[in-house]
Amino acid sequence: MTDKRWAYEDFEVGASIPLGSKLVTAAEIVEFASEFDAQPMHLDEEAGKASILGGLSASGWHSCAMLMRMICDAYLLDSTCQGAPGVDHMRWKKPVLAGDTLTGASTITAKRLSQSRPKLGFVTFRYELANQKGETVLEMQNTAMFLRRNPS
Repeated sequence: MTDKRWAYEDFEVGASIPLGSKLVTAAEIVEFASEFDAQPMHLDEEAGKASILGGLSASGWHSCAMLMRMICDAYLLDSTCQGAPGVDHMRWKKPVLAGDTLTGASTITAKRLSQSRPKLGFVTFRYELANQKGETVLEMQNTAMFLRRNPS
């Protein structure tokens, strides 16, 4: 038996797990972009304003990293997660701008037991992040592997 709060059995199809909120700062946008996605609209406010994004905006990959941190803090670090085989769907719907506050949720859309590894189950999640205006900025779907509490 695991001492983690979240094991395979704890995820119910249709349930939604709130991810809390995250204020996005200009400094962190520039820091991430400087190392991983050094396009002008992610490094400079004026370049961002001159782009179709309308201001200093987080890289889509930075948005994904922020989502991952929110998932970790909400439940993943207190779970039996064994990783994921990949991402099925990812959409950057609107720019994430400096000063935005992101909120999100993980919704469980499916789950199944592993046929080859009886200690594992697969849980499919749909994630959505929105800005302070309620506009969806990111959508993602993937399946993760979790240990079972009491495998038979």
